[in-house]
Amino acid sequence: MRETKYWIWHLAAGVLILFLLGLHMAIMHLDSLFGAWGLNPSGGEAIAWNNVVARSRMAAMIVVYIALLGAALYHGFYGLRTIVFELGIGPALQKAVTVGLWTAGLCLFVLGAIAAIAAGRL
Repeated sequence: MRETKYWIWHLAAGVLILFLLGLHMAIMHLDSLFGAWGLNPSGGEAIAWNNVVARSRMAAMIVVYIALLGAALYHGFYGLRTIVFELGIGPALQKAVTVGLWTAGLCLFVLGAIAAIAAGRL
C-alpha cells in the first residue's frame, strides 16, 4: 500500500510537469499572446534578457519554477528508483539506493530553489 501512495505521487508529478511545461512552452513560443499578459513586458522575444529578468522578478514565476523543479526531480528520481528496483537488487541495496536518490534530489532541489530565488534579485 505504501508503494501505491508513492506511485500516485509519481503520476501527480507527471501531470503537474505536463501542465507547467506546457505553460513554459506557451510563454516561450507564443510571445504575442503572453506578452499581453505582462509576461514579456519589454516586448520582442521571450528570451530577450529584459524579459527573462522581468519574469525572474515575478513571485508567481518563482513559485512556478520551484514547483516545476520539485515535480521534475520527484518524477525523475522515483522513476529511476523503480527501474533500479526492477533489476532485482536486495533490500539493503534498495534502501541505499532510496537514501542516495532522496539525498541527491533534496540537494538539487535546494540548489535550484536558491538559484530561482537569487534570479529574482537580479
